[in-house]
Amino acid sequence: MEQIFSGIQPTGNLHLGNYLGAIRNFVALQDSYECIYCIVDLHAITQWQEPDELRRNTREVTAAFIASGIDPAKNVIFHQSGNPNHAELAWIFNCVARLGWLNRMTQFKDKVGKNREAASVGLYAYPNLMAADILAYKATHVPVGEDQKQHLELCRDIAQKFNNDFKIDLFPLIEPLILGPATRVMSLRDGAAKMSKSDPSDNSRINLTDDSDAIAKKFRRARTDPDALPSEPGGLEGRPEAANLVGIYAALSGCTVPDALRDIGGMQFSQFKPRLAEIAVAVLGPIGAEMQRLMADTAYIDTVLRDGAARARALSEPVLAQVFDVVGFVRS
Repeated sequence: MEQIFSGIQPTGNLHLGNYLGAIRNFVALQDSYECIYCIVDLHAITQWQEPDELRRNTREVTAAFIASGIDPAKNVIFHQSGNPNHAELAWIFNCVARLGWLNRMTQFKDKVGKNREAASVGLYAYPNLMAADILAYKATHVPVGEDQKQHLELCRDIAQKFNNDFKIDLFPLIEPLILGPATRVMSLRDGAAKMSKSDPSDNSRINLTDDSDAIAKKFRRARTDPDALPSEPGGLEGRPEAANLVGIYAALSGCTVPDALRDIGGMQFSQFKPRLAEIAVAVLGPIGAEMQRLMADTAYIDTVLRDGAARARALSEPVLAQVFDVVGFVRS
């Protein structure tokens, strides 16, 4: 069976975009692939994290995975720092990857802006660690958003260069999986900006832990335009807020945007928003309630992470042993 690896940073405030763009797809993939799902806390500390918040956020993502339907017995769920093989392989990849490759990474440029000299080395080398995350398990596919495709291409370059340098066919050339409708959910306050945990306005996003009243209030306040909803997708062009809400409605309803518009076309937003909120509450309400229950049971969450980390190490250690032998390390 082909193997999936993917991860989410534990930076708090998991929201609707995380669910529709990633977690929901993780749930679906577990029936067709061997899945390894990682809470990437090593990636998180490339920027400053309060230690207590990092621990809490790591547990929150774990709870979200389980509450959304990812089976920790069937899949490997663990925190990245629980498997030191990631960091060990990342160092080797630091010595394989070229500076010119990293200099082309647009996400680093976007994050640091004009403060490049103040950025951490970890943030700069982030893509090498991402490659190690994936290749430590010889994963074949990685579900990613469009903003991560460049990192996946770098991972392929590292795998290919390692294989060529040492004249061995050790690492596979991974393939990205970009799945499902509404994989890019936009802010409720600005249809041109991606829904984000870091947005200072809580009204810009639907948090997975929001209750039904908060969900309804946020959709009611979501920015729209004065026109009715169109009956065809072409009518959404130039209407980013409307397109975003219709995309969310379609994704939560499990249908395409054209099918959704056949159902809701012609509605005013005053009619549509309560209907959207009702569907969101039906889908997200049970997830949020289960997350709250799991978060109160830290012993269980920590057991899942500990067991997952042991299973992850069992999978990656034979790969690291191969890499060490190929590179020429003396193994004690």
